Amino acid sequence: MKMKDYTIYDYPFCRMENSLEEIMKLLQEKNLEFVPVLDEGNRVSHIVSRSVLYNFNFQQEILSNPDIEWEPFVVFEENDSANKAFPVIDWYIIVSDRDGTFKGILDKNRLIQEYYYQKEYVTDELMAILDSAYSGIIAINKKEQIIVFNHSAERILEVAMEDCIGKNVGNIFPDFALPRILKTGERRLGETRRFRNKQLLLNLTPIITEDEIVGAVATFQDVTDFKKVSEELEMQKHIAQVLKTVLDNAYDGLIVVDKNGYITMINEPYAQFLRKPIDEIVGKHVTEVIDNTRLHVILQTGEEEIGEIQRVNDRDIVVRRIPIYNEGEVVGAIGKIMFMDVTELHVLASKIKHIEHELKYYKNTLNESYGTKYTFADIIGVSEKLKETKYWAQKAARTNSNVLIRGESGTGKELFAHAIHAASSRAAGPFIKVNCAAIPSELLESELFGYEEGAFTGAKRGGKIGKFELANGGSIFLDEIGDMPLNMQAKLLRVLQEKEIERVGGTKSIPLDVRIIAATNRDLEKMIEQGKYREDLYYRLNVVSINIPPLRERPEDLEPLIQHLLAKLSKEVGNYVTKISPQAMKYLESYSWPGNIRELGNVLERAINLVDYGKEIQINHLPRNIRKMEISLKSRGNRELKEILEEVEKEVILEYLKKTGGNRTETAKALNISRSSLYEKLWKYGIE
Repeated sequence: MKMKDYTIYDYPFCRMENSLEEIMKLLQEKNLEFVPVLDEGNRVSHIVSRSVLYNFNFQQEILSNPDIEWEPFVVFEENDSANKAFPVIDWYIIVSDRDGTFKGILDKNRLIQEYYYQKEYVTDELMAILDSAYSGIIAINKKEQIIVFNHSAERILEVAMEDCIGKNVGNIFPDFALPRILKTGERRLGETRRFRNKQLLLNLTPIITEDEIVGAVATFQDVTDFKKVSEELEMQKHIAQVLKTVLDNAYDGLIVVDKNGYITMINEPYAQFLRKPIDEIVGKHVTEVIDNTRLHVILQTGEEEIGEIQRVNDRDIVVRRIPIYNEGEVVGAIGKIMFMDVTELHVLASKIKHIEHELKYYKNTLNESYGTKYTFADIIGVSEKLKETKYWAQKAARTNSNVLIRGESGTGKELFAHAIHAASSRAAGPFIKVNCAAIPSELLESELFGYEEGAFTGAKRGGKIGKFELANGGSIFLDEIGDMPLNMQAKLLRVLQEKEIERVGGTKSIPLDVRIIAATNRDLEKMIEQGKYREDLYYRLNVVSINIPPLRERPEDLEPLIQHLLAKLSKEVGNYVTKISPQAMKYLESYSWPGNIRELGNVLERAINLVDYGKEIQINHLPRNIRKMEISLKSRGNRELKEILEEVEKEVILEYLKKTGGNRTETAKALNISRSSLYEKLWKYGIE
């Protein structure tokens, strides 16, 4: 991680000659807590915060007041490690280039958030390693409190983890002497202890950090296990004898050779097939016993051969030859008769082919009904905003937490939902989709939870299973969750809390194991303020939030999206159009795409239908609302380019102000310019 990965570039700044009044205005307009002051060399000289400004005359220049107590700040280069920021995280942190020129400020919130996720992941990995250890492990801190108690410790000591974590070790395990290790720092290995009629072999070690004892750890095993191991060895001998008996009575013929090709074992069926007793076969070279054998060749190549036809005793048999490896070296080989007669293979192959055909049919039917269609590979784009969104979505896919996907209509929320499920541990389970806005409110409950027979007039005989039951063991995608009625919100909240449902008209609770992926383009926070959405449900759904940026905020994704959609839609329409003229591309790039990717796909599909087979898309194939700039330009007459461009710029600003209802902040965001730049243009063109 480097500083540049967490830098907010284009951060506002001021100069030495600016008055405090000008700085205060900048802080208020940009809603900033502080602003850096640059000297003539574009290096940060001071940091001015709101709290500093409140104490001084607004008409003074910064340098003219020697009484100002400047805020402390630190400067790091872009290529410095981001870890350097943590010791001074409470300071104002500036990011510069190698020459000290101001580049931006550090995004502390993002840095801390990612550090937290990484630390959480490492902690989980460490606990998984400790829990997988065969030996019992107990660790304590300086206060003699138990901080680690793994699953093997639970098994050996027969004490629950929750009864130990955080407790004083001396009160629970006084004979372990861990507190003494804290004081002496000595290592005590190979000691024995008695605990509940068990003999334990114990190792005690201090935990030392920077020459200071910060804890102690005990690892131990139940010595009585050694007796069990001895008994298990006897059992293994018995199993080996049983295995030999099984092999001798198996239908398949088996033969084993050592690394030099000499036979070390052969079972009874193979010996009978060769018409020789076992004691005349074992010890001989395999080429002396079996005609046309290749086992000695396998010893040289080290490559497995499967389904080979071999002629032995005037019969064609199907064999398998497998090399035996030990530490990367071939030390022998196994030969196995798979079919005593080739005709058996043909019959089996026919049956397998029939079964595969049926399996493929049912698998495709199941995937079409309840499977996912897309993965993260289907999310097209190269912009940093999209890459960051995919990164957080991929992290969310590794957990079982509920996910709330937010974004404007047409940005691909369902695509992300498919990808999250496909990359999760639930990928083999069903993926059920529900559009909460498309189902009438009076039918939504029965659709989600199902109903029993006779639950209401017109109820289907035998009842009906609901979407949540269908999604059991997998994921359910609740699209347009912001349009769910209030009464259903309360019922959904209960399902999330209790992890069970009741069918309409039923009395039996049905347990659920379902992950919820919800999506909306609504402002849920505003709906909560208006009493149209339950706050408790919002927090249940919004465990992991994924915000998909609109297409206008990531114009660099437009070209790869167009190429992808052209190939996909051409195949669907049957008119193969793979090119688009540079002039038409300019119009597409200048359009704001309020309908996002859905609108882009609609425009391209329309154009493909209009283009002659194999030709490219031209401007005249685009819709009128995209071509209106061309019409506007033709009506300009013979005027200077600057005048024409200014008129077009004014019209665009007016159009966006109309779309945002006069909201200048939203207009600036949509045009991808700063608010100060927008205000300058409003003043320039006399727009009130």
